[in-house]
Amino acid sequence: MTFELGVYSFGNTPRLADGSRDPTAQALRDVLEAIKLADEVGLDFFGVGEHHMRAMPLSSPTSVVNAAAATTHRIKLGTAVTVLSTDDPIRVFQQLATAASLAPGRIELVAGRGSSTITFPLFDHDEHDYDMLYASKLDLLMAVNAGENVTWHGPHRKRPLQNVTAFPRPEQPLKMWLGTGGSPDSVSRAVELGLPMFLGILGGTPEHWAQYARAYRAAWDQAGHPAEGADIAVAVHGFVAESDARARAVYLEHEHRMMAEGLAELGRPAPSRADRAATYGPDGMVFVGSPDEVTDRILHLHGLLGHTRQILQMDVGGMPQRDFLGAIELLGTKVLPQIRAELAHP
Repeated sequence: MTFELGVYSFGNTPRLADGSRDPTAQALRDVLEAIKLADEVGLDFFGVGEHHMRAMPLSSPTSVVNAAAATTHRIKLGTAVTVLSTDDPIRVFQQLATAASLAPGRIELVAGRGSSTITFPLFDHDEHDYDMLYASKLDLLMAVNAGENVTWHGPHRKRPLQNVTAFPRPEQPLKMWLGTGGSPDSVSRAVELGLPMFLGILGGTPEHWAQYARAYRAAWDQAGHPAEGADIAVAVHGFVAESDARARAVYLEHEHRMMAEGLAELGRPAPSRADRAATYGPDGMVFVGSPDEVTDRILHLHGLLGHTRQILQMDVGGMPQRDFLGAIELLGTKVLPQIRAELAHP
């Protein structure tokens, strides 16, 4: 299977010279510009995440996917992730099926529980229902994606569905991934449901994450699923610049700011700059450097995980749009060709 490389974004509200931020609307325009460039330089996938913060304001990923579907030509597009616990699974399907009607075969979905409970009070849900809502809504989403004339009941709905079809229908079912931060329960759920696994990674080591890949594939084989369905995608922080030194300097400044501000909104402490910089080395999971460095790091991880897709979050902390676009261009024109050449001739 061809290895795929791409980018994901939660939006990046630009920071002005005085330290204030541009309107959040600019972040939406910037991400569409970035998706267009990623398509032009040959990247395989652009994922649109879901956050509800001033600094990262892409709160409606399916809307952005629809806009991008109408303005791109070949790149695959999807959510990364949809916070399904506090969304409506039928509406999620309908919105992405609309995008798939505009861009047949190019639209995907990553369904996750969410890394925090910030959306529960926003959408009037009870945090105590966290696990129930995710499991029930995921089951319904899979049912409406699989086919027409769905009869279904589950604990998150007051009324069962009787012989219901969600429209529009794409020419083929949407590819669905189960998004996880690496919990063993999520690995087991992905195998049980026969879903490919999307790992959202902020820390750890390549060897640590290789354990999850091995556990997933071993359980997948034991369940008797077709081997070709055991896809693993990896979403990490990363950045590409002309030199290792510039990539590290630019990314550390903006990534540390993003983590400090974002974690403060959630009431959590941020790591120090030194601690975060330590994750940029070969033993960490932040992929920062020159095109050659990032290529080598991705190939090393691929040798351990055998993953089929890797995407990088590069626009962080009010990073200037020109730096983000420059990194996308290097990822598509310098990193991806090297990876393809190396994997074609092991």
